[in-house]
Amino acid sequence: MSNTMATVPRPPAHTVAARQRAQLLVVDDDSAMCDLLRDELEDEGFTVDVASGGRAALLRLARGDIDVVVSDVKMPDLDGLDLLREIQAQNPRPSVITITGFGSIDTAIRAVKLGAFDYITKPFELPELLNTIDKALAERGTPPEAMPTGRSDPKGANLIGRSKPMKELFELIRRLEDSAVSVLITGESGTGKELVARALHHSSPRKERPFVAINCAAIPENLIESELFGHKRGAFTDAHADRPGLFVEAQGGTLFLDEVSELPPSMQPKLLRVLQEREVRAVGANRAVPVDVRVIAATNRDVEKLLSDGRFREDLFYRLNVVEMRLPPLRERSEDVLPLAEHFLAKAAQRTGKSARGFDEDVRKLLAAYAFPGNVRELENIVERAVALSRGPMIGLGDLPSGFRGRRTADKLEAALAQGLTLDELERQYIEKVLQAEGGNKTRAAQRLGLDRRTLYRKLDEYAQGTGGEDVPEEGD
Repeated sequence: MSNTMATVPRPPAHTVAARQRAQLLVVDDDSAMCDLLRDELEDEGFTVDVASGGRAALLRLARGDIDVVVSDVKMPDLDGLDLLREIQAQNPRPSVITITGFGSIDTAIRAVKLGAFDYITKPFELPELLNTIDKALAERGTPPEAMPTGRSDPKGANLIGRSKPMKELFELIRRLEDSAVSVLITGESGTGKELVARALHHSSPRKERPFVAINCAAIPENLIESELFGHKRGAFTDAHADRPGLFVEAQGGTLFLDEVSELPPSMQPKLLRVLQEREVRAVGANRAVPVDVRVIAATNRDVEKLLSDGRFREDLFYRLNVVEMRLPPLRERSEDVLPLAEHFLAKAAQRTGKSARGFDEDVRKLLAAYAFPGNVRELENIVERAVALSRGPMIGLGDLPSGFRGRRTADKLEAALAQGLTLDELERQYIEKVLQAEGGNKTRAAQRLGLDRRTLYRKLDEYAQGTGGEDVPEEGD
């Protein structure tokens, strides 16, 4: 922190309450810095513990109850990046904010890729640190960070993402946390649509009631009505007993209709009637029963095309699509690949008892460059297989499937075309990558880009003003 402390504005009431509930851990081998940060943060309402280095931090973390870790990177016994890797293997795990030296932007970027929530650079002012901690606490307080799954799977499920599309998705989930409106989740297969549905359920007032999921494409057409609405004994040949159906089973909670676009045409008006009348009639029953169920639907199909082709009812579409959430494919959020991979590795290692705790540099480069046509599901399968075959703490190329090792990495221009990037967006991404590769040194970055420094500064200023992005610290200029 700088010697002159900036004035800290009075935070809103909900932020004060969040700070009073939070337990922080400050990690730094500089005892004076630890004491200073503890005093300042406690004055702002936090409960703060300190650790004199990475290994002391691990001992404190083993006791649990830490929400946010604020850690220096350069420490003699266990540096901040190694500490971060150890934290990523924990479940549940705290959010981590790393503190890096001026001009160490490459280290900060590595920390974020390893799973850090964010970073700040020295010297910094207290308001900057407070703002970053408050953001971390706000994100931890919402389902996307560590959301328990529904009744059929009592284990935890995570939505992981630092990319702009995922942050926008998390914000939309937050905005719907007190709502029971119908939501249509769209996205390619393997992107995690059911996790989003569970996050919506567990952030809603219905979270104590059942979450019931059904894959509409997996149920034969002659059974789907019975599966959804139930049946009475004797209603058809194999109906040997009464069955309530999934709408009744989800009473008071949420029914997730996965691949809803695969509903047969004969079922679509019946589902529409249930949504309109809020009652279901079991097959073979004489009367309907009222139901109070929130419906969340998902599809990997182009619903607009299905509508234009007459294969999906327009009135049912609008009933289901009160709010639409698009879940981006993994190729559109490449910065999330390594944090996801670290998460899957920690899960797989814990489940199998393997010692794997990280990826070597060659594997990290391969994962970062691959387009993942199978999306998050493909990444998880690759990591699980690698952990199963691993013999030591680090996953190497030899632990990956041979077919994956031999695949051509994503063509960047093809990926940009698939993402629908404009020329300006593509230019911005490339400039930012070059600046990162040059460690934040604008002189070298400008030379590499074939630009004069004034042009580069102008472009960076336009990016910061136009999108709210932050400039990269300058080094060696």
